[in-house]
Amino acid sequence: MPKSVDFYYDYISTASYLAWTQLEKICAKTGATINYKPIFLGGLFKAAGNTSPAVVEAKFEWFKRDAQKYATHYGVPFQMNPYFIFNTVNLMRGAIWAKEQNRIEDYNKIMFEAIWADAAEMTNPAVLKKVLEDGGFNVEEALAAMSDPGNKAALIEETEAAAKLGAFGAPTFIVDGELIFGQDRLHWVEQALNS
Repeated sequence: MPKSVDFYYDYISTASYLAWTQLEKICAKTGATINYKPIFLGGLFKAAGNTSPAVVEAKFEWFKRDAQKYATHYGVPFQMNPYFIFNTVNLMRGAIWAKEQNRIEDYNKIMFEAIWADAAEMTNPAVLKKVLEDGGFNVEEALAAMSDPGNKAALIEETEAAAKLGAFGAPTFIVDGELIFGQDRLHWVEQALNS
């Protein structure tokens, strides 16, 4: 019976972007499906008592080089976003809405690529509107969804649920109840989906 992987992610996470570029390929090989679980990483960090690697200068410098190495290895576009760190709460609320609209794959694509391939300033309303419009989304509906109380509550619930499962960062994957953290451990995700 085909398995599934729960993929907890936030667009602010470089590692989530890198994982996203590979996860569909892994699932195609294993016959698995992806359950997209948008979360707010800032909220998860707070719940888990964790911090961003960006707050430790030496770690952040290493992290940027490591991300570039993986992007080169995967053959995917990548550039460090000059506006990092920025707030993605509205983008993640939009992801909740896009998932309800059965367009989460499209939404993930435009958000991840705008941030980590195009280095777009996603907190700029004009830039966000253009990304949504170019991605084929109704801009007014998407922006309204980002301020919708139901989507706000759903994002909080998804983030809290991730913390209760033991997640402390992104990307986090869960296969058959096993938590796997980090895009550099995708081989364990593939192994779990094959077992």
